[in-house]
Amino acid sequence: MKRVVFTSSVTAVVWSGAGAHREEVADERSWSDLAFCRKFKLWHALAKTLSEKTAWALAMDRGVDMVAINAGMLLAAPGPGLGLGLTAAHPYLKGAPDMYDGGVLATVDVGFLADAHVAAYESPTAYARYLCFSNAVCRPEDAVKLAQMLSPAPPRSSPPSDELKVIPQRIQGKKLNKLMLEFASGVYGELD
Repeated sequence: MKRVVFTSSVTAVVWSGAGAHREEVADERSWSDLAFCRKFKLWHALAKTLSEKTAWALAMDRGVDMVAINAGMLLAAPGPGLGLGLTAAHPYLKGAPDMYDGGVLATVDVGFLADAHVAAYESPTAYARYLCFSNAVCRPEDAVKLAQMLSPAPPRSSPPSDELKVIPQRIQGKKLNKLMLEFASGVYGELD
């Protein structure tokens, strides 16, 4: 076995003891607080955090080369027979308003996520965890667009523009971006 690429979630990263309102920027070193997830019934985040920690423990115990991709909420372009399959009841979205206010609500395009998995598997320099998202939802218009994708109901009227504010992004994926650039320009192939 050359390498294991474990798919996890950004929700295994963003929930600190203060919720999604972090003082530091969430990155690959961050872990969601298990007690916080239990207290606020963030079951998706709890399950993703526990499963990833278990996978890391098993990989280290057995000497397996493992890389984790912590993906944002997966978005796929709608097509024939391929809907988004997402609703506002999706477990990833439990706590979404706090994630938005904390600047850590992230989504990922299915193509970008697939490319990230290939780069993590093929690149000999890949190691540890990578946050994978193509959009951090920090602008009111992005939040409205996401809400419209998730809800079949007609959109409510927007609040006056003086109530809308841009939320500072508090999550980063620089490590993955660097890996993908190196992989795309390296001898291991080219990402389309």
